[in-house]
Amino acid sequence: MDRREAIKRTAWIMGGVVSAPAIMGVLKGCSSRPDINWKPAFLTPDQAALVTEVAEIIIPQTDTPGAKDVGVPAFIDKILKDVYSAEDQKRFTDGLTAFDEEAKKAYGDAFLDLEPAQQTEHVKKLHDAAIQAERNTDPAPKRPFVLMMKELTMLGFFTSEVGATKVLQYDPVPGAYKGCIPLKEAGNGKTWAS
Repeated sequence: MDRREAIKRTAWIMGGVVSAPAIMGVLKGCSSRPDINWKPAFLTPDQAALVTEVAEIIIPQTDTPGAKDVGVPAFIDKILKDVYSAEDQKRFTDGLTAFDEEAKKAYGDAFLDLEPAQQTEHVKKLHDAAIQAERNTDPAPKRPFVLMMKELTMLGFFTSEVGATKVLQYDPVPGAYKGCIPLKEAGNGKTWAS
């Protein structure tokens, strides 16, 4: 049943009277903010939920696990807390806030309240603009939030067991060096994890 059908049926059951907030709730899907299955040490719970969704957009679940599945958001939180300088931490959290504000301006809702297609579109739009800015500015500006997020997501994913063994090639005990072999013998084009 789609949302419009749900509104029609609800209105019919209630004798044609449905409040505007109830209609808006149904139109928005009545969904709560996504839960996180880890406890953030640096980020607030709202920031952690936002980081979780953006990480999953960057590396979604396909035939291999996505960023959420391998714990990338918790990895990002730990890196921010234990590795990043106070200046970089502030740049990341300020960028996260600005990212959400830009979603509100563009779509009229916070990022987490947007439809999945709108979330993906927002991330792509900001990513493409950031890449273009890096290419056209000399020297390149400090990395904006979306590129910091992409970098941390990819680092967390490809250093996880799943990323290193199921997406990249992994040979815990490499063999002899063979300099000139067919591509199929060299992992069929996959990059090596080690």
